[in-house]
Amino acid sequence: MRRVRYEHSGGPEVLFIEEAPVPEPGPGELLVRVEAVGVTLPVVRKVREPRDPIALGGEVAGAVVALGEGVTGYAPGDRVTGLVFGHGYADFALLHTAMASPVPAGASAVEAVALVRSGLVAYGALDAARPEPGESALVTAAASGVGHLALQLARSRGAAHVVAAVSCPGKADFVRALGADEVVTYAEETWGEPVDYVLDAVGGDLLTPAVNSLAPHGRLVAYSSGGGTVAAYDLLVGAKSVIGFQMALVARGKPQVYETWRRELWRLFAAGELRPAVHAEFPLADAARAHEVIEARSNRGKVVLIP
Repeated sequence: MRRVRYEHSGGPEVLFIEEAPVPEPGPGELLVRVEAVGVTLPVVRKVREPRDPIALGGEVAGAVVALGEGVTGYAPGDRVTGLVFGHGYADFALLHTAMASPVPAGASAVEAVALVRSGLVAYGALDAARPEPGESALVTAAASGVGHLALQLARSRGAAHVVAAVSCPGKADFVRALGADEVVTYAEETWGEPVDYVLDAVGGDLLTPAVNSLAPHGRLVAYSSGGGTVAAYDLLVGAKSVIGFQMALVARGKPQVYETWRRELWRLFAAGELRPAVHAEFPLADAARAHEVIEARSNRGKVVLIP
């Protein structure tokens, strides 16, 4: 089979295709013939980190071709999606059943990778914000794979006013079509009227203006891998809160919650209330081009690889 790998850290140019044996599923694992792979910013960033190379994992969707020891509830031919921690940029991947989700009839593999993992992060970040009907929300990276779903979910949970924060004005029409009432760019001095909660996927230098955009008693949920620091005084004077969210902790420690969120995402999708957008589909051999799009922050929705 083919898989994408790299031998030293760097930009998208270090990625290459190699031939590798089809892996054997271990206990609790599914061997999946991959039909679509979701490209994420955390994986793109890891390629640039000065560290030993890692397997390029991420969101995959496809058909089960073999079962590992002890697997129940799945059979060859079942269509599934989920998060792969080993090699996911490949023709075949190993998916643990704890991370797997059935793909319902009528949904494509591309729709599955655009919806489930990104949607789970968006749903979990929103849940951590403890939204109340009638509140106002601001979503950073609102045109990203996660952000464009978070924007829609905030509206579905009763937000009366949703602000989309994006990197450039060219993304305004995209996020407005998904329900944003107002669009701001990161370069603006202020991001409009204060909001009740912020879902922040960027971090870094944008963490301070995101906190500043909160109203008194406002909550910011940080789910970015971009880091950043917040001055304690900025929280104190407005009685504001910063809440960290990590999807892996929920998946490992609260599987019932994880499954409930997955079912709700598919329900919203079937009802037409949640629309995953796909910016572009690239052949597996063009993984470098997919990473370039993510690094340039030019995507509007999900970037997907097709083996």
